Amino acid sequence: MNCPKCKHSPLMDSTLSGKLAVNSCQDCQGSWIRANDYENWHQENASEEPDLFSQIHHVDYVPSPFDNKAALCPDCQRILSRAKVSLKTSFYIERCSSCNGIWCDGGEWDVLEKLGWHTHIEQLFTAGWQARMREYQHAEQERQAIVDKVGSEIAEKVFELATILEQHPNGDFAAAYLMRRCEKDKTSFLNQLKL
Repeated sequence: MNCPKCKHSPLMDSTLSGKLAVNSCQDCQGSWIRANDYENWHQENASEEPDLFSQIHHVDYVPSPFDNKAALCPDCQRILSRAKVSLKTSFYIERCSSCNGIWCDGGEWDVLEKLGWHTHIEQLFTAGWQARMREYQHAEQERQAIVDKVGSEIAEKVFELATILEQHPNGDFAAAYLMRRCEKDKTSFLNQLKL
């Protein structure tokens, strides 16, 4: 059985996390995880669902040069489907829709393990998980835009105030007041420009 990414390199018996039996490529460092092996390992190592985003910014990872390369299942030769793992630098985990085997390019398992997602790989392929990841990315882009517009000092105060208002039963009233104040000041400024 050859590597689905390198094509010519044979996959050799190996392990991940000490006990998970895999077939690894010595050239690209990718690993093929058969569904039965993952399930057996998972039963002994299952954990609670991790906080999706608690460590996401603390992971430095350079994706494998093979990450964007399509691949066939080493066991049944079907095209592997992909699930995006959204970090600052995203990458893809691949799985066979027929035998449910999983392919991790070199280094990807280590990232999943660091995040606590290695025991929840099946969830990475669900629409719900992917939607939550997109929402998180959108929120992070919005936060960065605020920092870019008003500076980090004011942005931190805005984020702190937003948290306080979210938790207060009448927080929406205070937020509306702030919106009116900002709009009033903007209107006043525009009127002065017209004079």
